[in-house]
This record gives sequence, C-alpha cells and structure tokens, in this order.
Amino acid sequence: MNARLLPYVLILPVTLFLGVFFLYPFVLVAKLAFVGSEGLSLENFRDVISYWKFPISLKNTMLLAAVVVPVQLALALLMATMVNRMEKGRDLVLYIWTIPLGISDLAAGIIWLAIFEQSGFLNSMMTGLGLSDGPVNFLSYQNPGIVFLAIALAEIWRATAIMLVILVAGIGLIPKEYYEAAEVFGASPWQRFRRITLPMLRPSLQTALILRVVLAFEVFAVVAALGGTLFPVLMGEIYAYQFDLQNTNAAAALALIVLAISVVFTLIILRALRVPKGATI
Repeated sequence: MNARLLPYVLILPVTLFLGVFFLYPFVLVAKLAFVGSEGLSLENFRDVISYWKFPISLKNTMLLAAVVVPVQLALALLMATMVNRMEKGRDLVLYIWTIPLGISDLAAGIIWLAIFEQSGFLNSMMTGLGLSDGPVNFLSYQNPGIVFLAIALAEIWRATAIMLVILVAGIGLIPKEYYEAAEVFGASPWQRFRRITLPMLRPSLQTALILRVVLAFEVFAVVAALGGTLFPVLMGEIYAYQFDLQNTNAAAALALIVLAISVVFTLIILRALRVPKGATI
C-alpha cells in the first residue's frame, strides 16, 4: 500500500462512523428545526424561545453548570494532586474515587433520591437524632433550594471522576525534574502548584472543562429523578417537546439551541486556556 494513502485508510472507519451516526442525524435534526408550517423559517425557534418555561429552564441549566463545574474542577484538582503524591495505595484510591463513572445518570439520581426522600436516609437520621418529629418532604415545591442542592450534590458526586481521570493523566505527564528544581530553589507546595502544575496542566484542564461543561448543559436524568417538573432544564424540555407534546420540530430547534450554547462555551474555554505554540505537554 502506498505510504501516502495509509493515514487516510486508517481514519476511514472513524470518518464513516462519524458520518453515519453524527453528521447524518445532525443534518436531519437541522432540517426539522428549520422547517415550519410555511416551509423553511425560524418559526420553531420563535415558538421555543417564547414559551414561558424556556427562560426558567435556561436559567436553571446555567445556574447548575455555574455551581457544579467549578466545584468539580476544584475537587478534581485536589484529588488528582493527592493521588499523584501517593506512593502506596494509589491505584486502589483512584479506583474507589472513579466508581461513580460506572453508574448511570438515572441510577445516580435514584441513589440520591433514597437519601432525600421522605423515607430516606436523611429523614431517618434526623428522626433518630431527635432533630425532627417526623419525615420532612425535602424534594417539594416548598423547598426549591434543597431540590437544587440535592441535584447539585448528585451531579458533583457522579461526574467529578470524569475530570479526575483526565487531570491525573495530565499530572503524570509533567516531568518530575521541574518539581525537584523548584524545591531546590525553595518554592513552597502552593508555589509549585501555581507555577508548575497549573500551567503545565493547561491542555488537560482544557479537555476536562470542555467535556464537563458540555455534559452539564445536557443534564437530564439526575434532574428527572430528584426534581422532576420542579426544576426544569433544557434537556428536560427537549424530552417534553418530543414525547409529551409530540412536537419533533420544536424539540429539534431546542436541541440546536443547546448545541449553540455548548459551542459558545467551548470556544470561550479554548480561548481562555489556549495552549502556547510549541508546547509539548
């Protein structure tokens, strides 16, 4: 085989996969989104944006991402640094911390539902300690703050491991000589972290943040399990349009809006954490 053709042959299966399972469905969704009662138009987008639940679901989605992602980033950085410094038991600790990766979104939501529901662990503990006279309905419209807190905790517990795995791999690529040289010159642990770890970890931070932010805008199952209709989010509205209202065109339009939001934030992250030319890590 011609050596010049070999790279194209190797990427052909991936290209076909993306074409069949991503590009073709995307074209169909875009077609549905821009087709209205009078042909090609922005009618579906106007209907979606003017619906009274759209600003609420947009605000809730943005608020959840704004709270969850920074907390997960801080936790993942702390956990990755701890794992990297461990000499014994590193693999076991990393394995335990990444267990939530094997749990589906819905299962994670049900696990936390078992904590916050009226017959759940939290109510049982409060009653046993004498802090409550009876079961409290935490996940109700009367307690929107607790509903948000439960969803945020479930998301933090479930998805922090995604960022952790990426950051652990990134820290492992940083040459140890940098830390040894900094230690010789009297740099404190915080200075080594700020001057060496964070700059050298920029490509991994970029990947982890993009992946996590995009997934944060697609949160659905955890919210459905814990909040239901009490905490509407964008993906929940897409589900409602598609299956409850049987409005495929509106669902496609809202899906493209979510995609546009994800692309905007991806570009922001790429810009904020751009890797200098010639960087090798």
